[in-house]
Amino acid sequence: MKPITQLKHTSLILKITALIVGATAVAFCLAWLMLKGGMSGWISLPLVLALFLVVGFLFSRKLIAPLTQMRDAAEAMAQGDYDVRVRTSSHDEIGQLATSFNVMAGELEHADQMRRDLIANVSHELRTPVAALQALVENMADGVVEPTPANLEGILGQTHRLSDLIAFLLDLSRMEAGAASLEITTFDFREFIEDTLEPLEIADAGHDHTITIKVPRGISIEADQDRLRQLFTNIISNAMKHSADGTEVLIEGHQDAAKATIVANVINFGSQISPEDRSDIFRRYVKGVGKPGTSSGGTGLGLSIARWAAGLHGGTVNVVDDTRGTNFQIELPKYHIATQDSPASDDDPENDFA
Repeated sequence: MKPITQLKHTSLILKITALIVGATAVAFCLAWLMLKGGMSGWISLPLVLALFLVVGFLFSRKLIAPLTQMRDAAEAMAQGDYDVRVRTSSHDEIGQLATSFNVMAGELEHADQMRRDLIANVSHELRTPVAALQALVENMADGVVEPTPANLEGILGQTHRLSDLIAFLLDLSRMEAGAASLEITTFDFREFIEDTLEPLEIADAGHDHTITIKVPRGISIEADQDRLRQLFTNIISNAMKHSADGTEVLIEGHQDAAKATIVANVINFGSQISPEDRSDIFRRYVKGVGKPGTSSGGTGLGLSIARWAAGLHGGTVNVVDDTRGTNFQIELPKYHIATQDSPASDDDPENDFA
């Protein structure tokens, strides 16, 4: 959908005032001419009032036409039709309301489509490991296959897939609820990156990505390691997923003493994200394009979870210009600033899964 341009508006109050003043002036002139022409006041007054009512009705009907459209559109949206839009050339407050209504309708249409996609994605993601687990367990129960280490490893791998999907859904629940449970500790940033990479390098077996770390040792940071691991796991996994096999993923980091921040960059060489798409990729359920000719797969939640985790710490995640490839820049405060959302909360959705 193309963005709706915000135009300079004419105040609705001015229009109504002009209607009243204009109609009053016209009525006065007509009444004066009729009386001057010798017409009885009992005849001229009803005629003037009738003309006043007709003109006022026609003008008011045109004035509130967008409101009628919005009423009809809202009723259609209540029935699940999010494709409706209000058309108006008015630039007053009603025109502004129509513009805001169209923006809201567009967001609701996008959210509804993403919800449908999420249900389809989650159903597919759940069905695959569950079917594999069922087949393996049934075969073992029937004695068709033996519980060998290889078969048990296959079962373990499918349970890991289920666990990852549940973690994604739990993170989404936290985002929706605005819950934040932070356990702040001080740790070495370089060691944290190395620990985060271990399971990712194991999962990358067969793709032969080279991960280069250029982060000085001795840089400490105050943060929640679990939430920060969500951030870097999603960003680094995204970089590996969108890199051709056998290519390099670079992780750079440094301390900005002037701002008291830690700046990290995760770069995958070759691919680029156009400037107009850089904000959309952080929206929930939006999936990017993977290697040429393929889909990125997944739930479309990774980058939105990464930005959420950074925001919990007062940090940011953005795509910055880099001729080498896609560069995700993560900026985090070196020292934690306590907020109302920082302490563990009883409203954390994770408690619902206990």
